[in-house]
Amino acid sequence: MRLDRRQFDLLTLTIVLVLSTHVGHLPLWANLAAGLLVGGRWLQRSYRPGLGAMPVWLRLPLTLGLPVAVIAQFGTVLGLEPGSVLAIGMLVLKLGESEKVRDARAALTFAGFILMAALLFDQGLLGALHVAVAVGLVFLCLRELEIPPGERRGPLFGRELLGGARAIALSVAAAVPLTLLVFLFLPRLAQPLWGAPDNLDARTGVSEVMTPGQFQSLMIDDSPAFRVQFATGQPPPPQQRYWRGLVLNRFDGLNWTRTDSSSHRPVESNLQLLSAPLDYEVTMEPTQQRWLFPLDVPTAAPERFLRNVDLTLTGFRPIGAVQRFSMSSALEFRLAGLNPTQRQNALALPYGYNPRAQALGAQWREQYGDNAERIAAAAMKLFRDEFSYTLTPPPLGRNGMDDFIFETKAGYCEYFASAFAVLLRSAGVPTRVVVGYQGGFWNPTGEYLLVRQSDAHAWNEVWLGERGWVRMDPTAAVRPERVSLGSRAASGAETSWYRSEWLMTLRDRWDLVNQLWNEVVVQFDTLRQQGLLRQFGVAQADWNQLALAFAIGTSLLLAFALWWALRAGRDRQDLIDRAYAALCRRLQRAGVERAAHEGPAAYLQRLRAALPQSAAELEPLFADYIRLRYARRDADAAESRRFAQAARRFRPRRNSG
Repeated sequence: MRLDRRQFDLLTLTIVLVLSTHVGHLPLWANLAAGLLVGGRWLQRSYRPGLGAMPVWLRLPLTLGLPVAVIAQFGTVLGLEPGSVLAIGMLVLKLGESEKVRDARAALTFAGFILMAALLFDQGLLGALHVAVAVGLVFLCLRELEIPPGERRGPLFGRELLGGARAIALSVAAAVPLTLLVFLFLPRLAQPLWGAPDNLDARTGVSEVMTPGQFQSLMIDDSPAFRVQFATGQPPPPQQRYWRGLVLNRFDGLNWTRTDSSSHRPVESNLQLLSAPLDYEVTMEPTQQRWLFPLDVPTAAPERFLRNVDLTLTGFRPIGAVQRFSMSSALEFRLAGLNPTQRQNALALPYGYNPRAQALGAQWREQYGDNAERIAAAAMKLFRDEFSYTLTPPPLGRNGMDDFIFETKAGYCEYFASAFAVLLRSAGVPTRVVVGYQGGFWNPTGEYLLVRQSDAHAWNEVWLGERGWVRMDPTAAVRPERVSLGSRAASGAETSWYRSEWLMTLRDRWDLVNQLWNEVVVQFDTLRQQGLLRQFGVAQADWNQLALAFAIGTSLLLAFALWWALRAGRDRQDLIDRAYAALCRRLQRAGVERAAHEGPAAYLQRLRAALPQSAAELEPLFADYIRLRYARRDADAAESRRFAQAARRFRPRRNSG
């Protein structure tokens, strides 16, 4: 059977929505090609339907050229990204030849696999909702293909489509209990059977190389980096919210990078705690990087992570999915330890770069001697008095720090931390750069701290002899609001509308929903599944116990469904029969009872005589009932609802005599 205009339009709309779930990670040429082919096919089918399917002379080159284009882009047709591009191209080409109902069914079945692939790229709440809407439209299109063209009335987006959407929603709702049982108790593998890769849409965030200007894209990125829940229930004050990521020691005149001696090696650090450790849990968004961001300095490393010489945390593998880590940190501490190699690394400067900055540092050295605190204070005063904070600083030349310190004098954290380190090293004071995050937004509804990518920050650690490594933040000297109010306040981005109460409340609620989604769905792994039966006395359920729980739950669900279907007094009539029975009861109360053997035509004859004043209303009602019940096999849903509404509105009129 050939697809009519309505069916083809709905099929095209469904495929467009399916393709939209992959738009964000497809190459530009694939998005453009898919859009042009789908749009061209719809125009041809709508205005020149007599041409039929896409001609072979066009379809064959496109089919042969698709794998060639994929190989040219990715080097292979295997893997998640090239496989997705290949599958999407095949779906678009299938639309080009879809002229019959069976072709449309095949295309929709293939679309289901493409939607599953979309979830391998993004397991976030919005991505899951996007896929769910597309799946619903696939079901709706399949239902539309079952309706013969002659029984279809009205426009595409009419009551019939709404009725079909309602039926699909009820069917999906009926499947939810079994779906929950499968999700909770069906034994799952520690790793996906098909070797699904980690989240490819992860945001890298802070990287292991810092170049002045590199954080600019992060400063305007409002997406979450991680969320923190504290054992005490309340976060530390903003001035203590420094999230330590990487310590950078090597400077080549432009870039700051790590040295091998400061990382990748577990140690017993020279950390002296001056206050009780603070316990908290960090829920990291995927980054495809191997480092964590503890508060200040960590007292220990979580499982599968190492605490390095510089008290950073490095994992054995990249963080490719949302993960939660239990941590403990010290807010008041003394960080000692500076051997000759570390001192040399913390003083090294490249030859031939930034001579004016090195001369200023040497001048401070002559003026203050080896008093590191006075040298650091002089640098802080220089930044506080002469520098300004901006997210759009002027470009720098080869001697970038000279240009920044003596010419432009405008920038943000990367510029300040880099210049501060160059000045102090030039004065003979060991100094290093620390990159991570600073601040965070406290969500009072969910009682957790949200740290966004825009909170990315760079600061310094200075060696002050007996005091050890001391954190100094030149950005706080230039713009104190950056530390006390956050990055957006420092840049002036938090205008009145952005800080309005209703918008802040909305942001709180939405992020709380995302947090719950991560905890309940995304992070529901094998370990959490094994702890589901803990309240029943099973400390760690194995697959046999989980399978037994699944069988018991399924049996109870089936028993309830059977009781629902067979319960006493259940009205098994459909909408038409229920409306007709209610009409007959109303007529019985008016004095005209229908006999058990009496059909609608015979009953109507008696009603004409008994209720002549209502005959004009009853005749179309009974005619509709006879037509819907006996003239066709399956009644139209919209007509059935109209009959039921008309039957409910009917009120018998008494004879005036």
